[in-house]
Amino acid sequence: MDQNQEREIIKRVERGERNAYALLIEAYKGPLFNLAFRMTGSYSDADDLTQEIFIRAYQNLHRFDQDKKFFTWLYTLGINLIRNHLKKKAKDVAHHATDHQFPEPQTKGDASGEGDFPSEESMRRLDENMRRLPVDWREAIILKFYQDLTFEEVAAITGDSLSAVKMRVYRGLEKLKQLMEVAKL
Repeated sequence: MDQNQEREIIKRVERGERNAYALLIEAYKGPLFNLAFRMTGSYSDADDLTQEIFIRAYQNLHRFDQDKKFFTWLYTLGINLIRNHLKKKAKDVAHHATDHQFPEPQTKGDASGEGDFPSEESMRRLDENMRRLPVDWREAIILKFYQDLTFEEVAAITGDSLSAVKMRVYRGLEKLKQLMEVAKL
């Protein structure tokens, strides 16, 4: 959806056509759910967070600067809600658990798959290891590679400088590589 289409839909919503908001939901629910799932590792949490993001966006639509991209504003709102969710969840786990360590990565050998596609086991280990990364590294990698955004778009969404985003992606990929190599042993 381009910026002009977004503006027109937002104007319709502001004029009282609440059903027009469904067009924005339809356009962005998949990418937002994917972002929330990649960050949390939980379908249930991702579903709840996606709904919460759209509710908050609707409630705060009057604050949206229509000279900017709605997509960027929505993702910024989403990242902030997901960060808060992860912080709350970490506090709950720390409060209720005696062992705060992440589980060690699996040490099974890589299940060899046919062709150039990674095996299901490799993808599962990648997802597990992604969740072991610090939140800011994880979100930068997810936005860059899973959501296929430019470094500039990631910086706009996270509110960080371009160089900070590039460094987070680099450090996150390096750590992910280390974790994946340990998991192959």
